[in-house]
Amino acid sequence: MLRRIFIISSMSWIFSSNILLPKASDVKVTEIVVKKRKRRMYLFSGNEIIKSYRIDLGFAPEGHKKFEGDGKTPEGSYKIDRKNRNSKYHLSIGISYPNSKDQYFAKLKGKLPGGDIFIHGTDKPFRWFQKDWTAGCIAVSNNEIQEIFKLVRIGTPIFIEP
Repeated sequence: MLRRIFIISSMSWIFSSNILLPKASDVKVTEIVVKKRKRRMYLFSGNEIIKSYRIDLGFAPEGHKKFEGDGKTPEGSYKIDRKNRNSKYHLSIGISYPNSKDQYFAKLKGKLPGGDIFIHGTDKPFRWFQKDWTAGCIAVSNNEIQEIFKLVRIGTPIFIEP
């Protein structure tokens, strides 16, 4: 019994450490997938999930972002279009919202679609206990955004699903 516990705990340590994973600089992120309902973001290299993160969303996360100030996180296909090392939220990675379809819909309704949607860290160390606190962005921990910032390149597709 003791031997079995030792083997399981050893295997657990090996898989929880990054001993079997390639170095971050060796990995090419080919796409990002966000599953809003699950509050998860996945970094893919080809068909393989290389990283997974727990996320927080906008303060009104149900549904697709339509207008400025609605507190929703967009849904759909976008691209990573910029990186900001001087973000108020530690580091941030820009998402190309609004696209032409988002802009057209908002214009039809006589409103603005909003913008400045990012994947970012936190501005306060105690945000970990708050849920869905952003204005529509995707938030991760500051340690996680540092990792994501290194791995993701401008132009990477991001698919945000309900």
